[in-house]
Amino acid sequence: MAEIPAPLELSVRDRLDAISPKEWDRLGGEEDPFLSHAFLSALERHGCLGPAFGWYPRHLLLHERGGPLVAALPLYAKTNNYGEFVFDWAWEQAWRQAGLAYYPKLVSAVPYTPASGRRLLVHPERPAGPLRRTLVQQAAAFAQAQGLSGLHWLFTDAADTRALEAEGLALRMGCQYHWHNRGYRDFEDFLDGFTSKRRKNVHRERRRVREQGIELRVLHGDETDPGHWRLFHELYEDTFRRKGGIPTLTLPFFLETARTLGRRVVLILAESGERPVAAALCYRSRDTLYGRYWGCHEEHDGLHFEACYYQGIDYCLREGLARFEPGAQGEHKIGRGFLPTPTWSAHWIREPGLREAVAAYCREERAAMEARCDALMELSPFRGDS
Repeated sequence: MAEIPAPLELSVRDRLDAISPKEWDRLGGEEDPFLSHAFLSALERHGCLGPAFGWYPRHLLLHERGGPLVAALPLYAKTNNYGEFVFDWAWEQAWRQAGLAYYPKLVSAVPYTPASGRRLLVHPERPAGPLRRTLVQQAAAFAQAQGLSGLHWLFTDAADTRALEAEGLALRMGCQYHWHNRGYRDFEDFLDGFTSKRRKNVHRERRRVREQGIELRVLHGDETDPGHWRLFHELYEDTFRRKGGIPTLTLPFFLETARTLGRRVVLILAESGERPVAAALCYRSRDTLYGRYWGCHEEHDGLHFEACYYQGIDYCLREGLARFEPGAQGEHKIGRGFLPTPTWSAHWIREPGLREAVAAYCREERAAMEARCDALMELSPFRGDS
């Protein structure tokens, strides 16, 4: 392992429950729902990780010697690439062709969550720069010592991306579609910036939902009951199975996080009369809404757009949130006001020859991705520079 600065002690834990929730959340979980001890430990306790899904917690901790937790890295050993949303099948194939094993690898991420945020967690009263560097160096040394193929930071925020690049890691660019609040008074003020055609399309989609007799309501986690979560979990599992995916989140996970995260859980219910027909699940921080899951019992014209996008925008406007990230992929979001936005990951590869190959791949892919994002901006519904 790389040398640890003298005042610090390093440990690696395979259970977040072994760490004080207060100490962990002081590093970032108070702001980001996905980094909270409540969210991450619930994944571990309620059967959402482990051998069935290929996620094995290996959280890296830095304590002051005999003192408090000052920095940490949410870290997982992976035996597949499921639930990462940064696709590396080509890299896996290159490893096989070189006669090497790609798995297991290490990933710093929030499982099943393609939302950008901090990964290099540092106590707010400690110097961020040196501790970030120590986390990166110790994580790479851990991967080296364990004989793992590499270490991958997924969906890093701007500060972590810069820190990882400064440590020589290869940066990889992705693209999502985010909504930004430009100080809109209400939904109509938001639509005033659209071209006439796009504005009419949104009005038509929203009107069609009302004409079908569908009503929507928003509940926070502390306003829900177990019946809401039994319904949502049924919809969640059905959606994944119909699309050939693997439903990893359990009913106990949803029940617990609704209780522990409270107002940071946002459940949007669609009902026809008193009969529930669909639901969308979001989470929120102080300034951002994150769309995560959706499911329906019945198909209704425009309901997906209403529940997953327009209700979220309405919520952001009411709550004064600055941004809405509705999830990965989906160019259809652009015409509804969600514009192409870069996302980032950073990669350390153990084998020197393959390390340079990955760096070259990321450079070439970035140029193509930048061009693609520029081209997608032509689909923006906004008039001119508004």
